[in-house]
Amino acid sequence: MTHSADHFLAWLRDAHAMEVQAISQLRSQIGRIESYPDLKARLHQHLGETEEQERALKALLDRTPQGHSALKDITSRLSAAAQGVGTLFSAAEVVKASMAAYAFEHTEIATYKVLIAAADELGDQEARQVFEQILAQEIAMANWLEEQIDTVTRLYLMRDERDLQARR
Repeated sequence: MTHSADHFLAWLRDAHAMEVQAISQLRSQIGRIESYPDLKARLHQHLGETEEQERALKALLDRTPQGHSALKDITSRLSAAAQGVGTLFSAAEVVKASMAAYAFEHTEIATYKVLIAAADELGDQEARQVFEQILAQEIAMANWLEEQIDTVTRLYLMRDERDLQARR
């Protein structure tokens, strides 16, 4: 295997682990959101997309003798759990979770841009198509979060002022 192929495989494994982490984070967020139905619905939609992304990346990894990294997947789940606990105790949990989700989407966007460039370099058109589809979904989610963060923040503040369930 060439150095470029080695890097590509490492980045692909990292992307798979990142999607495993995203699934854990999304499930956790969806399970706790109570007062923000639009946010909950969009996160639920993105969970479905993310589960498909994880399967597509696993299929790409299964083409290689090494496959995916179970250790990275477990570490990703633990990382997602730690982040969930961190926002769970925040007074403004939904706002903090929205901020974290927005930042995470941009990490995913950068990851898939790197993978597209690497797939091009290696001539792997199948992988490139998978990455382009995932990139489009991640950009759409980041854009939606960007458009909604103002609304979520204002709704949180309004609910908090009226002593309504605000944090989730």
